[in-house]
Order: sequence, then C-alpha cells, then structure tokens
Amino acid sequence: MAMTRRTILHDIDGAPFESVALVDEGMAPRPGILLFPNVLGIKDADFAYGERVAALGYSVLVADVFGRGNRATRADADPARFMNALNADRAMLRARVNAALDTLKALPEVDPAHTAAIGFCFGGKCVLDLARSGADIAGGVSFHGVYDAPPFPHVTITAKLLICHGWSDPLAPPDATVALAQELTDAGCDWQIHAYGHTGHAFTDHAVNMPDKGLAYNADADRRSFGAMADFLGELFG
Repeated sequence: MAMTRRTILHDIDGAPFESVALVDEGMAPRPGILLFPNVLGIKDADFAYGERVAALGYSVLVADVFGRGNRATRADADPARFMNALNADRAMLRARVNAALDTLKALPEVDPAHTAAIGFCFGGKCVLDLARSGADIAGGVSFHGVYDAPPFPHVTITAKLLICHGWSDPLAPPDATVALAQELTDAGCDWQIHAYGHTGHAFTDHAVNMPDKGLAYNADADRRSFGAMADFLGELFG
C-alpha cells in the first residue's frame, strides 16, 4: 500500500491539537483505528507501530490528546506532566478521547461506521475511558494499560475490549487487573484479558529497559500481543 503520513490540525474547546493520519489515499474508505500514545505523547515509535496496523488494511490516526507542541521525552525533568494533568481531570480526558474519535471519523479514508482504538500505557487508559464513555466504537485494545476507573456513573460498554497485560506489571498489579475484569463484567462488556507471564510494563516499547523497576521491552509479549490485536480487529471488521 502507498502509505501517507498527513498532519491533522484540529481544535478541542478552542485549543489546538495536532494528530497524524497514516493512510492510503488511493483506496476507498477503510475501518479506522485510533492509536493513543503513551505518557510521552506522539513520537516516531507511534508512527512505526501505526503503519504496521495500517498495513493490515486500516486507516490509522495517531491521536494527540495533550495539545499541539505538548510532547515529552524521558530526559525531561517531569516527563509525565501532560499525562498527570489529564489523570487529575478524567472529564477532560473523556472529552479529548471522544474528540479524537470525531476527528478519526471525519477522515475521508475512514469508514465512520467501523472504528476501533488501540493504546499503550496511558494510551491504554485512553482506550478504556473511551469505551467507558459509551462511545460508538466496535472495539478497543489496551497494551500494558492503566486500569483505574474514572469517577463517573456506570454505563453499558458496547465496545468489545482486548486487554494485553504483563502479569508482573507494577502499574497494574493482579488486584487491579481483577478489579478491571469485574468492572467490565458489571458494564456488560464483551471483554478478554491476555496476560503474559514474566512480563512487566511497557513490553511493546523497544526504548524501555528498566527491568529492576518492572519496565522493559519483551519481544515475545510484543509479538504475541500484536498477533492477538490483528486477530481481534479481524473479528471486529471481518
């Protein structure tokens, strides 16, 4: 496919945001996939992963939820500052992930009736909060996400969810994972959790190597979770 990266400028409540579409401009509209990045925001690794997803037959939008120019690196004094602002205001986070979905559905390369979301670490929380809002998506995939529920009343979750989880993840210990399963069950969600043994947080991130802190890339879990995602999206969209 002839892959194109196209910057998408959009506003949320009057503030500028800069997402990136990964599409084949010569093809008819395809199912659209939102990709929510991790704590650092949009970066080259997200484009690389998104292009692998797009090559499966989808149009992908790498979603900016922090705002134009709000990007971080691990060398920053506070690389989590943009994420922390949204963790402290889950209503704002809910509004931003739904605005990202609207932006995806407006792309000419996307069939707006067939959409899903994937996300990594904080991006996994974005996927879950999008589904928790009752958004009109077919499904979502969380990779080594964070599971704490927002302080909102329960809604029925219509999106199917796949949770790809490192069992030794210090940010999502077993009790948090079980609590998520109960939450999704109570919400009527069609859910599945794939837990990878001897695997911590950030297992898809080639740039992470802090096994002493429970954060490290794991090639087996990365490969297995990508395959599970591909199968899941194929089930959603046939």
